[in-house]
Amino acid sequence: MPSLTFRLAGRLLALLLALSLAGCAAFSTRDPLNVQVAGIEPLPGEGLELRLLVKLRLQNPNTTPIDYHGVALSLDVNGRRLASGVSDRQGTVPRFGEALLQVPVSISAFSVARQALGLAEHSGMDAVPYVLRGKLAGGLFGTQRFVDKGTLDLSPLADSPYRRP
Repeated sequence: MPSLTFRLAGRLLALLLALSLAGCAAFSTRDPLNVQVAGIEPLPGEGLELRLLVKLRLQNPNTTPIDYHGVALSLDVNGRRLASGVSDRQGTVPRFGEALLQVPVSISAFSVARQALGLAEHSGMDAVPYVLRGKLAGGLFGTQRFVDKGTLDLSPLADSPYRRP
């Protein structure tokens, strides 16, 4: 019978600890990072993959610096995964400051094929939606997630003089 009491007390303690940690996170006054794609450069690929170096501009609107030790990101275009990448880079985004972070990403040939099929189904090339999701790893409570959404205007590609009608 005492073991049942100890198990119940242990579960209650774990529940109280989880609720207190959730409460601390809920009262955090940290504003989200502002993340924009600052540039994209080609990298050497392997076989059927395309590799790109994505440069992200990170802006910290907070009164405390944000330390990170790794980043992961993924890019969805037209509701389909196009690219993903990770980096073990470490750094700091200063308080009320900004930093430039470079992340290599991979695009498989199959992703390109899925995108081509999806764009063929898409009614117009002037407003193709994209979503960039990522996270800066910063320890147990310091991980910062970010999302950037928008649309791409691919109509100049469709209006190429080399494209057959």
